Amino acid sequence: MASAITNFLAKPHLYLPSLTKINLFNSHRSSHHQSFFTKPTYLVTKLESNPNLFATKATAASKTKKAASDERVQQVHSIEEFDEALKTAKNKLVVVEYAASHSYHSRKIYPFVVDLSRTCSDVEFLLVMGDESEKTREICEREKIDKVPHFSFYKSMEKIHEEEGIKPDTLVGDVLYYGDNHSAVVQLHCREDVERLIGEEKASGKLIVLDVGLKHCGPCVKVYPTVLKLSRQMTDTVVFARMNGDENDSCMDFLKDMNVVEVPTFLFIRDGEIRGRYVGSGKGELIGEILRYQGVRVT
Repeated sequence: MASAITNFLAKPHLYLPSLTKINLFNSHRSSHHQSFFTKPTYLVTKLESNPNLFATKATAASKTKKAASDERVQQVHSIEEFDEALKTAKNKLVVVEYAASHSYHSRKIYPFVVDLSRTCSDVEFLLVMGDESEKTREICEREKIDKVPHFSFYKSMEKIHEEEGIKPDTLVGDVLYYGDNHSAVVQLHCREDVERLIGEEKASGKLIVLDVGLKHCGPCVKVYPTVLKLSRQMTDTVVFARMNGDENDSCMDFLKDMNVVEVPTFLFIRDGEIRGRYVGSGKGELIGEILRYQGVRVT
């Protein structure tokens, strides 16, 4: 079974613009030294640093009561509260929105954060109003936040991703990608996990669709809601699984053995053998390839 994986050779494919190149000769640890995000400045507001403004906003904020609908969004007011919230969440995904009362885009996206907090019960949501007080400004300074709205994603008190000036659909995709622990998509963390899954499904005859990506890959995040939706619709015939190549050395070695040089790459496995692959993030193309490897004629 292991040899079937290791000896699989990919067919050459055309370069697609919706892909992320991988440097397979760099350790996954190098990702910690790279920027997590791009900055579309047209959707962000410079965080005010006027001390008088902070005092004014803090007074206004203290008179504002949170609506019942956003009870799951915890507003934090100091570094101590911030750190305690991350610690309490343990290994859950924590999504932090940094906002400001003078920011139009902060007000615009906050209702979507509230909606997500109600539907994603396994994710914790925090709100930091950067212009509320000196204490919230200290949080922003420590976390190097100077524009809002800004979203940071944490697990086990470690920042794993961040975005600035994003739109609601991107936020939803990020939350699903980084916080999806209880879906029908099997999470794989090493080569042994892959081999175990293949062994378990060999007798079932089901097609395994293995989504191989990276933690900070935009196209991987973009296509993942489609993967999640398909995993719920095709439970009788298809098993969906996911591996992030930069999670650890075992995952990166697996990508090298599979000759994965661009992500997302989808490997199609049936009866213990890899039958083919699709490289790209096109929703229609992915669905077409899944149907093809299920034996459905696609016209």
